[in-house]
Amino acid sequence: MSTIKQGKVNPAAAGRPDAPSTSGRPWLVADIGGTNARFGWVDGDSGQVQHVRKLPTADHAQPADAVRAYLQGLTQALGSAYRPPARAAFAVATAVAGDEVAFTNSHWRFSRSALQAELGLQALLVLNDFEALALSLPRLGPAQLRAHGAMPQPSGTLAVIGPGTGLGVGGVTQTRLGWVALPGEGGHVTLAASDDFEAALLQQARREFPHVSAERLLSGIGLPMLHRAVAAVMAVPAAALTAEAIVERGLSGSDAVCVRMLDAFCALLGSFAGNVALTLGARGGVYIGGGIVPRLGEFFFRSRFRECFEAKGRFREYLQGIPTALITDTLAALSGAALAIEQLDG
Repeated sequence: MSTIKQGKVNPAAAGRPDAPSTSGRPWLVADIGGTNARFGWVDGDSGQVQHVRKLPTADHAQPADAVRAYLQGLTQALGSAYRPPARAAFAVATAVAGDEVAFTNSHWRFSRSALQAELGLQALLVLNDFEALALSLPRLGPAQLRAHGAMPQPSGTLAVIGPGTGLGVGGVTQTRLGWVALPGEGGHVTLAASDDFEAALLQQARREFPHVSAERLLSGIGLPMLHRAVAAVMAVPAAALTAEAIVERGLSGSDAVCVRMLDAFCALLGSFAGNVALTLGARGGVYIGGGIVPRLGEFFFRSRFRECFEAKGRFREYLQGIPTALITDTLAALSGAALAIEQLDG
């Protein structure tokens, strides 16, 4: 079930001359991850997200500061056409429960009710970032995707996974009332090995953490650990490298450990994606989001991802019929957040 939260109109804000329109627009939408926060603006019947701006989370003490910076820039850009937002939807990279929101992979935290009051909003929705990304899936077109073979056709149940700073998982299912998001924290399930090499990698990782979740290896924060594990299994010294340096060296072919690590990353990700497809029954398609896989380019599409996705024994044929596609549109979650606001009015 959706974790969307709806607030009430702030009476103090409603009486101000610059109060947001009671017609429901404009809307403020945001996709807030562990590293960056993307903000966008929806004003008009088309529902298109415009005036997108990316702000690093490290540059702002809390989300309210980033919101103020975005709105200040928007005020300057729009001039007299600017109106304060009436509604907002924030897609956040953490589990959503109750009023307080604390991010898993950054220092940010906020009170939904306090932020709504501060911004003078009629409604503030807070949803998991992969709930928002999942809501965007039925509207994604071929120009926003790159598929392994057949393009997904939005019907039934769809799933999305995304290695970024962390590892997000979500789904969306078709009902007679429309598309309903299936939020969760699937990135924190226990990671499984499919062969002896992967088992050895997990054994190495367990020397640092008693529980090795999928996110521990299949994410920006996990790539250095995966790199150390690969080096240990290959019995070679492990250089202390950032995630960016690991990817760069692996793609250039200049470092054998980094190349092997990228191969292991794609294989583990494929197996994990297959597990998600089986768990959700996502026969309409599995989509890959996040910031890491797009950087891999052709390496990803030549990798063992799809092979490992299908390698589920008796259910190989079941998975062979499920299309997989990379989301190339980095702003898709903002569109999903806008759809969440649309759904407020049923």
